[in-house]
Amino acid sequence: MQAAVRTLHTEIKLRGDIPEKIVNLLRAEYGKDFHIENNDDSETMNAFESEWYKTVKAAMTPGDALKIYRENNKLTQTALGKMLGGIPRQQVSNMENGIRPISIAMAKKLAAVFGVPNDRFIDLRTP
Repeated sequence: MQAAVRTLHTEIKLRGDIPEKIVNLLRAEYGKDFHIENNDDSETMNAFESEWYKTVKAAMTPGDALKIYRENNKLTQTALGKMLGGIPRQQVSNMENGIRPISIAMAKKLAAVFGVPNDRFIDLRTP
């Protein structure tokens, strides 16, 4: 009986100034299968300058931002309402869904809760 075994392809990508100790360790581990490629032609860009980011940011509403911050902080609408002075869950929901605008005073409270600038919760888009 014969068994055929294929070894999985292992690819390790390291960028920057790689210490010789690491290169020697990899060479000792992988032997003749170890290869170094110098791909300095990779292009990097600032994500905040990409067209995708600009499009997404332009479409984002203060309610979208509120929901993102709330969910990232693992808060329910009810819990956030309590933190904002006891406002009902439905009011938080209405702000997130654009049914109720976020006032300047509320934007300041939200900014304090999440530790971010209050303009994150103010609609600065032109109509």
